[in-house]
Amino acid sequence: MSLWDRSGQFFDTKTVQFLVRETARSSVLLGLWVLGLLLVKIQPVWANGEVTTPDYAQTAETADVEAGSEGESISASALTSDPATVTIPQLSELEQPATRIADWMAQIAQALVQVTGVRVEVTESGLQVVLDVAEGELPTPAMRSVGNALIVDFSGVTLALPNGDEFSQANPIEGIALVSVTSLPDNRVRVAITGVEAPPMADVRGEGQEFVLSVVPGTEAAGTGEDAIQVVVTGEQDDGYNPSRATTATRTDTPLRDIPASITVIPRQVIEDQGAVRLDEILRNASGVTFSSSFGNRGQDFRIRGFGATQFRNGLREDAGGGGSFVNRTVQETANIERVEVLRGPASVLFGQGEPGGVINLVSKRPLTVPYYDIDFTAGNFNFYRPTLDFSGPLTDDGALAYRLNLVYEDTDSFRDFADSRRYFIAPTLAWRIGADTTLTLEASYLQDRRTFDRGLIVLNGDDRPADLPLSRALYDPRFSRNNFDETRAYLYLDHEFSDNLAIRSAFRYTTSFESDREGTSQITRLRDDNRTVEIEAYFGEQFFETYTFQNDLTWGFSTGSIDHTLLVGVELASNSARFGSSAPEGRQALTGGVLDIFEPDYDTITYTGGYDFYLGGERQDQRTLGIYVQDQINVLDNLILLLGGRFDYVNSEERFGDFRQDIDDTAFSPRFGIVYQPNEILSLYASYSRSFVPVGGRNATNTPFEPTRGTQYEIGVKADFLDGRLSSTLAAYDITRSNITTPDPDNPNFSIQVGEQRGRGIDFDIAGEILPGWNVIAGYSYLDASITRDNNFEVGNQLNNAPRNSASLWTTYTIQSGDLRGLGFGAGVFFVDQRAGDLANSFMIPGYTRFDAALYYNRDNFRAALNFKNLFDTEYFAGSQNRFAVVPGAPFEVRGTVSWQF
Repeated sequence: MSLWDRSGQFFDTKTVQFLVRETARSSVLLGLWVLGLLLVKIQPVWANGEVTTPDYAQTAETADVEAGSEGESISASALTSDPATVTIPQLSELEQPATRIADWMAQIAQALVQVTGVRVEVTESGLQVVLDVAEGELPTPAMRSVGNALIVDFSGVTLALPNGDEFSQANPIEGIALVSVTSLPDNRVRVAITGVEAPPMADVRGEGQEFVLSVVPGTEAAGTGEDAIQVVVTGEQDDGYNPSRATTATRTDTPLRDIPASITVIPRQVIEDQGAVRLDEILRNASGVTFSSSFGNRGQDFRIRGFGATQFRNGLREDAGGGGSFVNRTVQETANIERVEVLRGPASVLFGQGEPGGVINLVSKRPLTVPYYDIDFTAGNFNFYRPTLDFSGPLTDDGALAYRLNLVYEDTDSFRDFADSRRYFIAPTLAWRIGADTTLTLEASYLQDRRTFDRGLIVLNGDDRPADLPLSRALYDPRFSRNNFDETRAYLYLDHEFSDNLAIRSAFRYTTSFESDREGTSQITRLRDDNRTVEIEAYFGEQFFETYTFQNDLTWGFSTGSIDHTLLVGVELASNSARFGSSAPEGRQALTGGVLDIFEPDYDTITYTGGYDFYLGGERQDQRTLGIYVQDQINVLDNLILLLGGRFDYVNSEERFGDFRQDIDDTAFSPRFGIVYQPNEILSLYASYSRSFVPVGGRNATNTPFEPTRGTQYEIGVKADFLDGRLSSTLAAYDITRSNITTPDPDNPNFSIQVGEQRGRGIDFDIAGEILPGWNVIAGYSYLDASITRDNNFEVGNQLNNAPRNSASLWTTYTIQSGDLRGLGFGAGVFFVDQRAGDLANSFMIPGYTRFDAALYYNRDNFRAALNFKNLFDTEYFAGSQNRFAVVPGAPFEVRGTVSWQF
C-alpha cells in the first residue's frame, strides 16, 4: 500500500520503513555513544575496596620530579650507594599514571601554563595589565601592532579565570579604549589593548607568579574614539578541527547546530596536517563523498550519497551546467583555500541547477589586517616539488586597505609511465574597508597547468575487474598525451550594512579558461577480441570557456512579536559559453588506426592509418540562467527553528555541433523545508525536505521537450556537541530519489522517454574536534544503498556507479603541549572504501581498499617542519572509473616533506 504518490513528492511505504529502521539504528548508536561518554565522566575510583566518586575540581598533587623533565617520579635522595640502605617507596606513595581519560585530561591541562587571573591597574604613566599564573612561567609572547591595537599572543597557555574564559574592560584610562584577554585554539591566549588615537606601547616583564605588561597610550593620530575597535587578527574562522559555523547551507553566517542539514567543514588545519594539495585528498575526510572520475587526469569529479556533486567557490558555481557540458575540467588549486564546506543533498533552493548529491563549496582565504608571511617548500618522491608563498597584511596605517597574495609553483612526475605535470598559480586579493559599514573585495587568480592526458587502465572483455596490469602501465601514445590549460578568474564582492539588521552582498564573477590539445591527446577506443590489443586514436582540439555571474543577497533580521526572522532574498544572473575548434597543426583533427599490446607495449610502433575531422566550424554551447530565491530562518522559540525557502529558475540553452542543433527553455521551482529542535544545549534534532533539478536536452517521439531531471530528498538527523563544544558530530539518515531520467523508448527505439528513476538511501556519521588539549580528530562513516529503481536500458536493482555500500575515514593528530618537546606532533589516518560498481550496467566492479596515512611534524614559534606518509603500506587500489576504458589507479606509497616559516 502506498502512503503517498510515486511522483517523488512524498514518502512511500518502503521509505517510511527504511527511515524508521535507520532512525532506530541511529538511536542505538547515539545511545551507546552517549553511554560511553557518561562512563568516562562518572567512572568510579576504587580505593580501599570502596567505590568513591572522583573530585574533578581538586588539583592533583605535584610529583617530586616533573614528568618530562627528569623522566622519573622517585626522588634521587631515596637512593644511596649502599644497596642495603636503599629506601624503596611503597606503591601507594608513587604517583600513578593516568588510567582514565578524565585523569589524562587533568594531567595535560596541569602541564600547560594557566592564567588564573587578570588585573588592570592604573599607573602614573598609563596602566599595567597583570596576568596571574598558577604555576610556572609564561613563555615569551609575540607582539605586534595592528591599526590602533597592540596584540600580544602567548603559546602553550590556557585561561582558567574564575568568571569565564575571557576578560575585557572598556575605557580603563584616557587613551585606551579596550583591554581584552581571550582564549584561542591550540592552547593560545591573546591580549589585545586597543588605543583611541594610536596603538599603545608596552613593556613586558615577569615577576614571580605574575606577568606584567606596562602600557603607555600612543600619541600618533590613527583614528577617532568612534573608530577605535578591537582588531580580529586572523580575519577567518580559527576553530581548529571543529568549526562551529558555515555559510554554504543558508548563505548566512549560521551555527551548524541551527541548520537542518548534514554539513561537513574541513578547515585549513586539517588540510595542512594531512599535507593535502588536491581536492580529493581533502574530501576523503567527509563521509559519503567519493571520487568518481578524473576526465583523463584533467580534473576531479565527486559523488555525494551516490549522486553527482556540484562544485562552488565562495558560493559561485565552478561549472555552469550542474554536471553538464560546461564543466571546466581542471585540477583545482587549493593554496588559496581556507576551508571546504560540504552540503549533502539537493541544494537548488539557493544554488540553482545541480545534481541531488550536494554542494562542495571552496572558501577562499581573505586579506588579514596584520602582517602575515608564510613561505613553504614541499618535496617528495616522484620528483615532487612545490614552493608556495602566502603573504598578507594592511597597505594603509589604519588597515582600511589590506591584501593577500598566494603564489604556487608545482613540478612533479608520476607513478604512471611517461606522466608528469607542471603548474603556476597566482592569486592576489584586495579588501578595502570604505567605511564602517562597507567593504569592497577584489579577488583574482591565474592558473597555468600542463599535464599528461591519462585515462588510466581498462577492464578486459568478459572480466568484471580491472585488468591485471602494473598500475604504472601507460595505455596511450606518449607522443600525443599533453593537455594544456590556462584559466583567469576575477571576483568582486561588495558588502554593505544598512543597519544592524539589514545588509546586502553583491558578487560579480568573470572566468575565462582555454584548454588546448595542440600537442595531441590519445586514448583507447576499442579492445580487440584477443583481449590484449587496443585501438588508439589521437585528437587535436581546443575549447574556450567564458562565464559571467552576478549574484545579490539581501539579508534582513526582524521580529514578529516574540518570533525572530532572518529573511534572505536573492537574485542571480549567469551567462556561460563554450567554443570548440581544431588545434591540429596540419592534417586531420583525429588520427585513427593506432594499436598497442597492453601486456607487452611497444610505443614506438604505434602508427596511425586514417583520420577524420570532428569540429566543422561554429561548434558552441551557450547557457543563460536567472534565479530568484527567498529563504526565512524562523526562531519560533529559543530551541525551535524553522527553515523555509524556495527558488524559481529559468534556463535557456543553445547547442550547435555541425548539423546538430538543440535549444532548451526550462523553468523549475525548488523548495526546501526544515525544522530544528534543541532539547538542550548539547543536542539538535532536525528534519528536512529539499529538491534539485538539472535541464535535459532533447525531445520525445511526440516532439515534446524533456522536463528537467529532479532530485528529492527527505532527511532526519541529530547533531551533538561534547566536551564543552570542542567535539561535534552529526548523524543523518536520508532518502534521495532522482527522477525524470531519460531511457530508451521501447515503442520508438530512436527516441527516449523520461521514466527512469534512481534512489539512494543511507546514513552518514561525522565527528570532529579536540578530544584533549593537543589531541584532534576528524572521522566519518557512510552506509549507502544506491540503485536503479526504474529503467528501460539497465537492469532494475543495479548499483549506481562509484557509490560504495560502506566507506569510512579516521584522521587524528596529537601535539605535545609542554616541555622540551613542545610542538612535536604525530598524525595517523585510515581511509576505507568498499567495492563499487564501475558503470550503470554493473559490467564490472572496482575492488574496495583500505589505505593508511601518517604524519610527523614539529611546530615551534614561527617554524614548522612536517613529513607526510601517504598510502603507508603501499596498497594497490583504484580510486574511481568513468567506463571500462577509464579506470583510475590510486597512487602508491608517497612521502613528502614540508618546511615552512611564518613571520
